[in-house]
Amino acid sequence: MLTTLFNHRSIRKYKNTPISETDLHEILEAGTRASTTGNMQLYSIIVTRDEEMKKNLAPTHFNQPMVMQAPVLLTFCADINRFNKWCNNRNAEPGYDNFLWFTNAAIDAMLVAQNCCIAAESKGLGICYLGTTTYTADKMIDILKLPKGVIPITAVVIGHPDHNPGLTDRLPLKAVVHYETYKDYSNEDINKLYADKEALESTKQLLIENKKETLAQIFTDNRYKKSDNIHFSTVFFKVLKDQGFFNQ
Repeated sequence: MLTTLFNHRSIRKYKNTPISETDLHEILEAGTRASTTGNMQLYSIIVTRDEEMKKNLAPTHFNQPMVMQAPVLLTFCADINRFNKWCNNRNAEPGYDNFLWFTNAAIDAMLVAQNCCIAAESKGLGICYLGTTTYTADKMIDILKLPKGVIPITAVVIGHPDHNPGLTDRLPLKAVVHYETYKDYSNEDINKLYADKEALESTKQLLIENKKETLAQIFTDNRYKKSDNIHFSTVFFKVLKDQGFFNQ
């Protein structure tokens, strides 16, 4: 298991080879063994293998080629709909249409997603998370016919890798681990913690390609711009309200 974890990499090119029913079933079963709030399993997984459905979903993921290449696309949703219906059918009054329970359901969905990813990688398959999911959740709701109380949180492509990228760099452990209490960072700490990342040849190439002075500027000016962040936050907040997560 540690070998699988330490060798994780995002795969963005896939062979046109199906995943066996047995493997897919085991991956999904492994997902359901993830920790979950109160054993409520506040998530649903939408499995997409049909080519037409993938074509419908591709624009919501900005038409990244791997969406069509990979044989399986999994969309992980926060889901209070099913549990609410069970409560209503059992003479119990649910009180889960609020932000706290959106948070709980979103955590549940991410935990099951990660379990599925680890299971897939342990079988030699490749995976890649699609961060576009929350950007276009409103469109996915229509395509996937999600009822109120259900909202997409993340999506993952799974398939047989058609390339073998190197491992992505990570910050040193001391950058992200705090013992007993949070130890805030001085400017000197920041300089030391990001020094190796900023010295990478790939970073130098990115700076040339993007005509930027620092790597941080690539994130703030190109990849995750404030204007985009505000726009997609506004859209996603409206979707949350429309899907019934802020009734209380």
